[in-house]
Formats: sequence, structure tokens, C-alpha cells
Amino acid sequence: MWRWVKCGELKAFLTPGGKYKIRKEGLESFIQKKMKHLSDVDIFQGKKVLIVDDDPQILKMITQTLSSNGYNVEEALDGFEVGAKTMQFKPDLMIMDLYMSEMDGFEVCGRIKENPKTSHIKIIAYTGFHTKENRDRIMKAGADGYLIKPVEKSVLLQSIEALLDQ
Repeated sequence: MWRWVKCGELKAFLTPGGKYKIRKEGLESFIQKKMKHLSDVDIFQGKKVLIVDDDPQILKMITQTLSSNGYNVEEALDGFEVGAKTMQFKPDLMIMDLYMSEMDGFEVCGRIKENPKTSHIKIIAYTGFHTKENRDRIMKAGADGYLIKPVEKSVLLQSIEALLDQ
């Protein structure tokens, strides 16, 4: 980086203390021009995960787990809130309960996967009401993963990482 600064390819400024500093905008611009294979989102913030559950305690636990592991997290309490959060937050992945008030996870998953603007979002469904029928139904609706509550933190993180690495 020092060579790029010295030859003027990477813009930097000198502080009163004699240190060179690079502004975020300058680094982002440099990456876009010189290192197109790198994503600025990956460099400047964690992957975005939207957690959808009508149980505030579960939301809090998953949010804390993911935030402490470098993920950028948003929450939605029901299926209706998912629409607005999805368009505004643009998550890379959703973790969604199957049974919620208003609109269940099956319907939400189907709508997300049917929309060309959101179909790329990975979805992990999780439930405390595990049956073969529920698993088959949500996977048919387009879910990319399925977990049973309660889920170990390590299993949750491994599942997320595996899907985001695809």
C-alpha cells in the first residue's frame, strides 16, 4: 500500500503528526479500479443477516451471537416486516422461524424465492415444531437450510458460513 501511496495511485493525506492516512472513500475507489476481484462490502462490513422470529428472546440471542461473530444483523418480528426490511437492508441471508403470527415462514420463503430481486438471498428455516412434512414443505418453498430449535450456536454459525461461502 505504501508504494501505491508514494506513486500517487492511492490517495492519502498527511496528518499534523506526520502520519499518512487513507480515507475510506479513497480506498473504496482504489479497490474498484485496481482490485475488481475484491468486494468492498466484504472489506468494510460483515455479511448481512436478517433474523425473522416473533420471539424477542430468540431474536436477542441470535443477534448477539451473530454480531459478536462479525455479521451485520437486522431483525424482523413477523412475515410482514420482512418485506420492508429485505428491500431496505438487502440481506445476504435470512434466518427464519416457520411459525409466526400474521404470515408464516413457508409463505415468506416462497415470496422471497419467487421474486427475481430477492431470490439470491439464502434462507435458513428453523423451528421448534420439527416434522418431516415441515422440512419437506419449507425446502420445496426454496429454503437453503433447515435447523431444529434449540440450535447450538456452533451449528448455527457453521450453517451460515457454509451457505455464505457457496
